[in-house]
Amino acid sequence: MARANLPENFYERIKPCLHERIGRELRLARHVLDVGCGSCELVRYLANAYHQKVAGVDISSGSFPKRRRSLEGQRFRCIHQDAAHLEFIRDRSVDAVVTTWALHEMKRPQAILAEVNRILRPGGEILVIDFPRGSLAQRLWDENYYSPAQVERMVQQARFTEVRCKTIERGQVLWVTGHRRNLTGAGQ
Repeated sequence: MARANLPENFYERIKPCLHERIGRELRLARHVLDVGCGSCELVRYLANAYHQKVAGVDISSGSFPKRRRSLEGQRFRCIHQDAAHLEFIRDRSVDAVVTTWALHEMKRPQAILAEVNRILRPGGEILVIDFPRGSLAQRLWDENYYSPAQVERMVQQARFTEVRCKTIERGQVLWVTGHRRNLTGAGQ
């Protein structure tokens, strides 16, 4: 991965383009959940730009905005919650789930991916965005990141289908998509 010529503020500089790209990917979803939402910046962007109902969930509420709900009522909200326990969300009720820069921080990523699978409607999409192993992020913040193959395998093990994994933004961003299986028979 070429990272020698990248400025240290690379990730901050690509954030607007990344938000737009996420929005285009999830544009058809009416109900979106952002797992590991941090400051709810993406939550607010999707709610405003695409008029989606978006909830953000994060185990730490320290960076949440002061206003954690939209003025219009329930268009967006930020919830302090462990993503491994989303009991407040009904089975098969969410159209899309996104997690950005959070998978590597999760203590139990497989438990969270299983919860995501439970709450997604049949055919619903998961979008995982993270820093890949060997990226500029690893040099800047000295954290352990997964390889693309590891993330792809985790998403597949959580029973998602049509899993696609690639790196974007000069190899500095991991972009993984998958879908919840369509139900084909009663009782599934």
